[in-house]
Amino acid sequence: MDVRQLRHFAAVAETLHFGRAAEHLHMTQPPLSQSIMALERDLGAPLFTRTKRHVALTPFGAQWLVHVRAALDALNALPESARRLRDGTAGQLGLSFVSTADYSILPSLVRRYAALFPDVEIDLTEATSDVQIPALLDGQGHAGIIIPPSDGSLPDALCYRRLVSEPLVAAVPERWLAEGRLPLVAGRLAIAAVLESPLILFPRRVAPAFHDLVTGYYAAHGGQARIVQRAIQMQTIISLVSADLGIALVPASLRNLARAGVRYLDLEAPSQLLETGIVWRRGDSTPTLGQLLRIVAGDDTADA
Repeated sequence: MDVRQLRHFAAVAETLHFGRAAEHLHMTQPPLSQSIMALERDLGAPLFTRTKRHVALTPFGAQWLVHVRAALDALNALPESARRLRDGTAGQLGLSFVSTADYSILPSLVRRYAALFPDVEIDLTEATSDVQIPALLDGQGHAGIIIPPSDGSLPDALCYRRLVSEPLVAAVPERWLAEGRLPLVAGRLAIAAVLESPLILFPRRVAPAFHDLVTGYYAAHGGQARIVQRAIQMQTIISLVSADLGIALVPASLRNLARAGVRYLDLEAPSQLLETGIVWRRGDSTPTLGQLLRIVAGDDTADA
């Protein structure tokens, strides 16, 4: 059996008249009758009962018609499905992200993308920068939101675009403030308080540029970071701050992560800016990725 025979069967089933069905199909009646008989032979059962004046579906034919219509509807939808996949308005997008992005650029980016392309399945994966880059090089996912190396030394096989730059702020235990253990200068955390407080930080390997920005802040003010705890996830670091284990220097967007027992304070001496950006494989022509990059570039013509 082939698709043409299925269309022939559906036409006769809808009209219950071989002549009208043949006219609808732009063919003559004899080839249509031969097609239906060949289909019945293949199926091993009659689809219609026929008299000179009457055509009716057999019980088997009536039940099979439901499946045939579903199959034909799916076939008819294939060209539109192909167009949507080609244009990136349907399909799948794999996007990884560092935990800090969850409180800055990620929500607005995903919200805009999902609003424009509701039929694209977005597969989000939280991962540190050192995990994302090898995964992309290995063909996993389509793009990643990372903290780039401070020297810009990404592999040639990857492209990169800056998304946001922001200063550091201090996440401090609220109890320490209440006890007067953290001196303020015009509402900002004093440099002396930063230098003297135990620090909660992440391992350098997960985001060297971020790590060096934090430790470089201490060095720039004549001190050295006294690291007492290390954690990979920002949520964990803030939880450790709430447990009074130390302070943390975090991106300003982390103010969006509210946690009982934690206060966020500007620094008396502003830090250098922390950059976050998007990275993807050079030459990747995946349509859904193309739509994401148009949004990142601020192209308002990107639409469904």
